[in-house]
Amino acid sequence: MQMKESQFREIKELLLRLTAREGSFYQKKFAGIDIAGIKSQEDFERLPFTNKDELREGYPLGLMAVDEQEIVRIHSSSGTTGTPIIIPYTRQDIEDWALMFERCYRMAGIDESDRIQITPGYGLWTAGIGFQNGAERLGAMAVPMGPGNTDKQLKMMMDMKSTVLCATSSYALLLAEEIAKRGIGEKICLKKGVIGSERWGERMRRRIAAELGVQLYDIYGLTEIYGPGIAMSCEHECGMHYWDDYVYFEIIDPATGQILPDGTVGELVVTAFRKQGAPLIRYRTHDLTRIMTGECPCGSPYPRIDTLTGRTDDMVKVKGVNIYPGQIEDMLKEVEGPSSEYQVMIDHLNGKDILTLFFETEYMDEKKSIEHNVKKYVKERIGLTIVPKAVPIGDLPRSEKKTKRIFDNRY
Repeated sequence: MQMKESQFREIKELLLRLTAREGSFYQKKFAGIDIAGIKSQEDFERLPFTNKDELREGYPLGLMAVDEQEIVRIHSSSGTTGTPIIIPYTRQDIEDWALMFERCYRMAGIDESDRIQITPGYGLWTAGIGFQNGAERLGAMAVPMGPGNTDKQLKMMMDMKSTVLCATSSYALLLAEEIAKRGIGEKICLKKGVIGSERWGERMRRRIAAELGVQLYDIYGLTEIYGPGIAMSCEHECGMHYWDDYVYFEIIDPATGQILPDGTVGELVVTAFRKQGAPLIRYRTHDLTRIMTGECPCGSPYPRIDTLTGRTDDMVKVKGVNIYPGQIEDMLKEVEGPSSEYQVMIDHLNGKDILTLFFETEYMDEKKSIEHNVKKYVKERIGLTIVPKAVPIGDLPRSEKKTKRIFDNRY
């Protein structure tokens, strides 16, 4: 992606400001680098990446890039392992984030007349409050439910006549299944769903959309870079538009760190050049996507990244074969019979690795045939022999947050 002149100018100003701040994270990180000598995009691309481990080492407020009096809020990454990453926000950061989120809603055709039911978590996590701030800036009615308590979720959804559902794909599926099970579809007024936080396949998308009777939109973001709301899909479902007047995106080869050409799948690297509280330079997200070329049919001038295909740190190696959850989803959708939900168990028995793939199907009377086809297709596609296990719809666990798909029991 060619860097715009306005982006370069703001990035250069940010670099000079950060490295001039005594004792700051980037003054230490870029020590010995001639920041004033950065004259081009190529010069910028020689700067070292910022990674998650460095952010953890900055705990609690080592990333703060302004005086403490300017910080009005902190958020923390949702990760469950290791030292948390604390990201400080200024008042301007909060306003900018809400503005980007409002753009997301409007990209989906959501406006002041909508009632937006927000099911992601609140607190240190950025999701719930991000959806709420955006809704309030938009002027829509926010219904800030937070996660869990499905009975209450559905009651409020019916009583408040919510028109928009904001959720993880896992929880959207759980709600869709409960609505169908209880036979309350006619009492639900949902028109649109804004789904984020985890990768989800096309089969799962079609299932949620059909059962809820809504059009679905992908939203993207991460706590380290504001939170959800830095990119959003439009009605054409061909990638997510990102707000390039606030963030600069690069795609790199995750193994070598080399910049990849537009259209090539690699790891997304983000620079938040307007962020004040804790701006990050060339931050490695571990998310796998590509910058899409050509114009979107919707006519938006904002560039696009493709729907995420997975994460570099989600990869597992079985019998020398690298496997991502996205590959499993893509393979299952090519076989007749499996539904959207699956679970992978990897064990080491009698000196060898065993991968068991559990998947749901509504055709249990054809269980053996479907298992045979799944095993054959996986073998043909990635050269790995698996143990396929078909189970009835609803048999695998559902989650109110992100659903864990791969369990590696070898270690």
